[in-house]
Amino acid sequence: MKFLTNHEISRNAWNELLLTSSFSTPFQTIEFYEYINSIPGYNAIALGIENSGKLCLLVVATVQKEKGIKGYFSKRAIIYGGPVFLEKEYATLHPLLKELNCRLKATAIYLETRNFQDYGKYKQVFEEYGWHYEPYLNFRLNCTSHEVAWNLLNTNRKRQINKALKNGVSIKEAASLADVKEFYDILKNLYDTRIKKPLPSFAFFENFINSNIGKYLLIQFKDKIVGGIMCPMFGGKAIYEFYICGLDAEYKEASPSVMATWAAIEYGYKSGFQYFDFMGAGKPDENYGVREFKEKFGGELVEYGRFIKINNVLLYRLGILALNLMKRLKK
Repeated sequence: MKFLTNHEISRNAWNELLLTSSFSTPFQTIEFYEYINSIPGYNAIALGIENSGKLCLLVVATVQKEKGIKGYFSKRAIIYGGPVFLEKEYATLHPLLKELNCRLKATAIYLETRNFQDYGKYKQVFEEYGWHYEPYLNFRLNCTSHEVAWNLLNTNRKRQINKALKNGVSIKEAASLADVKEFYDILKNLYDTRIKKPLPSFAFFENFINSNIGKYLLIQFKDKIVGGIMCPMFGGKAIYEFYICGLDAEYKEASPSVMATWAAIEYGYKSGFQYFDFMGAGKPDENYGVREFKEKFGGELVEYGRFIKINNVLLYRLGILALNLMKRLKK
């Protein structure tokens, strides 16, 4: 057994593992790894395990933090989608988790997997190495055809989409940085005024359009961009909602956020994808308005949760306090 990092991992072996593993998502691809490393202040680390000359397990950990003093309390390593491996080689999770703990202990206050597949039967392995499981919900929607996707919508969603289209709303792919900037400005205002959480810098969104991992689908109304969605994609498997926004209060007749979600679903069935992944619907024991918005599209509610490894309990708790304080100050 051999550990490989970053460019030591063969690109062919990397791609082959993604094609054969049931845990693959766009967030462990070479393209995502390169995209994250193109963003100032971000760092992606790829760690693989080779067994008998074959790559059998891989993770891409995104190390990130906020700017300024907040960075001291917020440095974390996020494994979007969780580790990728062949189920017959699941035993390699043991050395992987041990190695991750060692390599990132001094780098990140905490490590977190954001699971988009079911890792339930490997929960005990994670717990053995100091990771704890946190329940977290998500919706996955079948988008294999227009008929299937449309029939899953509730009556109100169908009415909103039909009304928006009748009023002249159109969907376009972002073709320039100017398009991305319009999307970002709407999104930033949403985060500043309502979500009240840190948002990555413009470079995060600018570099996405130059990568090969997905698209921006924008909602246009009266010659103006009024919303949109940032969608990573993986093969013919799935399309994901990474970031979404809409000027819903200003353009009620256009239902921008609804149309942005529908744009991704529509793109999914037109392009041969199996499902649309909403990338999160909150904790089961908390009221979450976004969950109510998402459930009206008719996707399957799943709970794949998250695994978290806290390296510095004091800084982790201070970071949570700082985030809550920031939310209150923005009220």
